[in-house]
Parts: sequence; structure tokens; C-alpha cells
Amino acid sequence: MSVRVVLLSHSAAVARGVADLAGQMGRTATVVPVGGTPDGGLGTDADALETAVAQALAAGDDVALLVDLGSAVLTAKTVLADVDEDERVVLVDAPFLEGAVAAVVTASTGTGLAEVVAQAELARTLRKT
Repeated sequence: MSVRVVLLSHSAAVARGVADLAGQMGRTATVVPVGGTPDGGLGTDADALETAVAQALAAGDDVALLVDLGSAVLTAKTVLADVDEDERVVLVDAPFLEGAVAAVVTASTGTGLAEVVAQAELARTLRKT
């Protein structure tokens, strides 16, 4: 089983940009950006997130889900409340960019969901000074 990293952002451009950066660092991992509203505006799209999670589970992948801002957490929790295989999908408490990079790089090593989540959450403690 692989771990797919799903990135939920209020901005399609931000989701794609973070997915691109993280994906270049962990080339063998699958990264799925989900950003913005269906009409191209700022916000989160529960239907798009539900589709991304369902596709990952159908492919046999576990899901590490990272979100950018507070209301994205609400969208994620709403979608995840309806997921039957909730042990295979984790909402990760990590900084969006740093956590995404850590998750994707770790996922690219073939390790399991628990380790991907742990490494993403560890990114919260990394100092920049």
C-alpha cells in the first residue's frame, strides 16, 4: 500500500505550487492538489476533496491530508466524516508547505501512513533561525 498526499488549499495556484515543489523532492510519491472553488475563486471544494480521497482509496492508497487554513479543516472534517475507511485517511496537523514536503519525501520511501504523518507533523518543530 502506498501513501498518497492530498493538499487542500483555498487557492488552486497554492495547491498546485506546493504539490509541484514537494513532488520534485519526492518524485515517486503521488501528490494531489485540491484548491479553490469550482468557479476558480478562493475557498475549498468539498466535492473535489471527496473525489480525491475516494480515488486514492479505490487505488489502494492511504491518504495523508494536509490543509492550509482554518476553514479548510472544517471542509476536511466534513468530508472525512463520511469516509468508511477512516483509519486509512489522516488529517495531518502540520504546516502546509513544510509538512507537505516532509510527507511527500517520506511517502516516496515506501513507508506507511503512520510514519508519513509523523514526519509531516515533525516539520512543525523545525526552526528557521
